[in-house]
Amino acid sequence: MDFDFSPKVKALREQLLNFMDEHIYPNEALFDQQVAEGDPWEPPAILASLKEKAQAAGLWNLFLPKEYGDFSPGLTTSEYAPLAEIMGRVVWASEVFNCNAPDTGNMEVLARYGSPEQQQQWLAPLMRGEIRSGFSMTEPDSASSDATNVETAIVRDGDEYVINGKKWWTSGGLNNHCKVLIVMGKTDPDNANRYIQQSMILVPRDTPGVTVVRPLTVFGFLDAPEGHAEIHFNNVRVPVSNMLLGEGRGFEIAQGRLGPGRIHHCMRLVGLAQRALEAMCTRAESRIAFGKPLSKQQSVREDIAKSACEIEQARLLTLKAAAQIDAGGTKAAKELISMIKIVAPQMAETVINRAIQIHGGAGVSQDFFLARAYTAARCIRLADGPDQVHMMQLGRNLAKAYHLAATTKTADNTKQAQ
Repeated sequence: MDFDFSPKVKALREQLLNFMDEHIYPNEALFDQQVAEGDPWEPPAILASLKEKAQAAGLWNLFLPKEYGDFSPGLTTSEYAPLAEIMGRVVWASEVFNCNAPDTGNMEVLARYGSPEQQQQWLAPLMRGEIRSGFSMTEPDSASSDATNVETAIVRDGDEYVINGKKWWTSGGLNNHCKVLIVMGKTDPDNANRYIQQSMILVPRDTPGVTVVRPLTVFGFLDAPEGHAEIHFNNVRVPVSNMLLGEGRGFEIAQGRLGPGRIHHCMRLVGLAQRALEAMCTRAESRIAFGKPLSKQQSVREDIAKSACEIEQARLLTLKAAAQIDAGGTKAAKELISMIKIVAPQMAETVINRAIQIHGGAGVSQDFFLARAYTAARCIRLADGPDQVHMMQLGRNLAKAYHLAATTKTADNTKQAQ
């Protein structure tokens, strides 16, 4: 087992670390200022400038695995993981490199399941960073953690599909550059097989009947310029050619999309937690309380030590899940993906919470990145499937697997004894 990075990844890590030092960290305050002073749904000018620099440096679309051929920069999921960790140290930095959700997941959907015409119309401009996209799956009136519950109707009418339903938490849906939505709904709601009732379809955001009802706040914040929209679809008509893969394939697409998306979130959270740990250590060494640095307090030392251990555990589990994806695909890695989706967000939430505590009141202020980091980590516990769902499914699968292994071994031993 080799824990070292390849020469290619080492070079990219060095390039990315330098880019973060030179261009991202120095512009965090300016980014926030421009978002606060301008149209909240218009990306700030500094973001466009940084994107140009990243693209010129070749730090662009690094997320697509090499199995996607010409669409990919040629990295494996394992090779991308340490790069995503670096990008994740600043919550908005991934977009600078065109590696941000939900566009990454939508680009993977289009690259894997899209027709050549769909790829030309939507994937190409997404990969160039010219447009943004949204993913409309979650609904306000149904428990969408169970994807078979979606109620949005997709009904064929001649050469068109008519869409009616309500969606919310469509991340990116408020961005002024969001041009297309991938919408999940039911084309065959009466099918006895609950897993082939759903389909996914491409809906241009400016289609008549598509109404962005409101922005949803995250812990009271708008989360601009990304934004999370409630969107209503009222007799929305799109061509039959907008269907992805075919009717009844929506659940299949969702599983293919959400697996990589989950591990990408976890990669970034490891980086965010690592930055929080570093801030915790700096604060503990430099802040004097009761006549000595905070780092002299035993409880503070324990928080630092536990945080370092928990980050490294999550990092290694993330890398193992990535390696399994490379070896056998997301289906083969589904248990490891569930494990890291359970572990990484809770780990990051815990570590960032400790960092906030050591920073005192400053930790929840706008003067440090920790408050926003905490909300991001807490939200990822819900995104792409709540951790309870992953625990439920993982526990069920493991119980069955170990029980089967034990009974099979007992049966074999009995045969040998006879």
